[in-house]
Formats: sequence, C-alpha cells, structure tokens
Amino acid sequence: MKKLILTFASIMSEDQIQILKQELSTPKKIVIVPHNNPDGDAVGSVISLHGYLCQLGHQVSMISPNDFPSFLKWLENSDLFINYEKESQRCDALINEADLIFNLDHNALHRTGAMESILKEAKTTFVMIDHHQQPDDFAQFIFSDSSMSSTCEMIYHFLEMMNDTDKINSAMATAMYTGILTDTGSFKYRSTTSTTLRVAANLMDKGADGEAINRKIYDVNTPSRMKLLGVALRNMVILENYRTAYITLSQKELNDNNFKKGDTEGFVNYALSLDGIVFAQIFIENESEAIVKTSLRSKGDFDVNQLARDNWEGGGHKNAAGGKSDLSMTATVKKLISILPAYKNELRDVVI
Repeated sequence: MKKLILTFASIMSEDQIQILKQELSTPKKIVIVPHNNPDGDAVGSVISLHGYLCQLGHQVSMISPNDFPSFLKWLENSDLFINYEKESQRCDALINEADLIFNLDHNALHRTGAMESILKEAKTTFVMIDHHQQPDDFAQFIFSDSSMSSTCEMIYHFLEMMNDTDKINSAMATAMYTGILTDTGSFKYRSTTSTTLRVAANLMDKGADGEAINRKIYDVNTPSRMKLLGVALRNMVILENYRTAYITLSQKELNDNNFKKGDTEGFVNYALSLDGIVFAQIFIENESEAIVKTSLRSKGDFDVNQLARDNWEGGGHKNAAGGKSDLSMTATVKKLISILPAYKNELRDVVI
C-alpha cells in the first residue's frame, strides 16, 4: 500500500477526505490499538471505531496493551478486545498481517507499553486519532487536535468528515458518550465546549443513555476501593506556599485494600478540589514495574503537560497529565518538593 503523508486539521479538505475514503473503500485487515492502561476514552474510541469499520466490511481486531478496569467491561463488544499481555504471539501475527493500524488516544508508540517494539517494526500504514499535545511523527494519517475534549469526540468528528454519522448505532453512541463523559470529568473540565455538548446530545439521540452510563461508570464503588480512598485522603499533604497538594499510595497500602485496576481513578481530583489549590499530584507505587506512577492535575493556566515532560517522563494535556518515577517513593516525593520552587511564581499567579 502506498503511504500518504497527510496532516488532518479539525477541518479537512475534501481532497484529503477522499484519499482516506479510498483507503477504506475495499476490505482490509485492520488493527486498532489504544494506549497502555486504557481508560474510558481509549476503550470507548476503540469500540466505536471498531463498530464503524466492521460496517464497512473490514476485518477488525482490537488489541489492548493490557487489561482495562472492570467498570468499562459492560460496554458492548468490550469482550472482543485481545489482551497483548496474555496473547502476545497472536497479537504480533495480527499486527504483522494488518493493512492499516489505527492508534487511538495516544500520539507516541511508547504509550503502548510492551507493544511498542512490534508496532515500530510493522511495515504498514498507521492512522493516528488523538487529542494530546506534541504528537510524534510515526503515522501516515494524522488527525491530531489538542483542543478536543476527548478522542471519542474526535471519532464523532471523524465520522462527520467521512459523511457516515448515519452509521452510528446505539453501541457506538454509548461507547463514544462514555469516553467523552470520563475525559471531561462529567463535562466539568475546560476542554468541554459547546460543540462537545452538541456531540453528546447527538449521541443520546442515537441511543446513548446518559443516566445509565453515568451510573455504570461512577456508582460501582467496592468497599475496598472506598477504604483505599480513605487511605489516600489520610496520606494527602497540602503545601499552601505552593498552592499544591499531593497524595501517596504505597504498594503495601494497595495490597492491604485489595487493589484492582482502576481503583485509584479520580483520586488525584480530591486533592485538586481543595479551595485555593492549583496543582495536585498523586504517586502510586508499582513494585512489579519498579516505578512510581504519577498523575498530575491543575487549574487555570498552570501547564502540567510540560511539567510532566520536564520532570516525570510523561505528558498529556495542559490540565491533566501522567508520568513515572524510577526512584523510591521517598525520593520521588523529595524530587517533587525540590522542583516546586521553580514553579512558585507561576503557581502564585494562577487565577481560579
């Protein structure tokens, strides 16, 4: 297949649209890949795109680098995901045979974890659809727009570009709505625009049940998760001089509270919700990977994407990012405290 270097802005030319339509006009073997540790936006965008491509007659495989939280497994067709951690040989074969690979909700191959090597070696055409900042240049087709609320919103606009929103069925609408809901913090983040709300309304018209989706995502706490939240809040430290709060969770604390994937989702937002706090960070120990995972959140114009890139080997969005530390928990916290003075004036001047 001839590779076509195109950069898609949020509004594409008719010529660009026609080129991609031509690529998808005949049956192909297609693989769709989210990022490592998929969240609601990653899972929702993959499922919705899968539904669309299957309607076009393609042979489509959804391959996840690893497992995703149980509170997303009620989504229709979520059981069709192939877990790379458990079936790497099967996944490698599918990737090597693919005519097209769609990378969703990530803009750098290292975000796919253990899949990075096989994807880098793949001799095929890549399509990136993503809303994170500073994309890597690995894909031939790129739809990248960091102003979008979510990749699921971008999938909706992608279908608009293809003149195929009529192909959105109830399962696809539910998956897209789920991604938009989770990535906008239930429509409260600044990335939520009037267009985002119109897309959500259109998805409801196409079968997404907003109340049911919200309930299945957020009203599924287990006693162990609630106890773990209590531990996290007890561990929270407030640094008033820097308008900052951080939370730590050790591997022992996770184990003692029967930690399951997704249990710490949203914990960092409790620190950010404090009056006067501009910047919040959570550190979660992961002994199996010998790292401390971290999530960063901010208010106003404080840029945690750049902070994560500069200090935590990560990145993301202006107000939400992630990263990691190869240091011990104690050394990681010391590192945070050591870098805060460089941001003191910026944190002080944020208007909220």
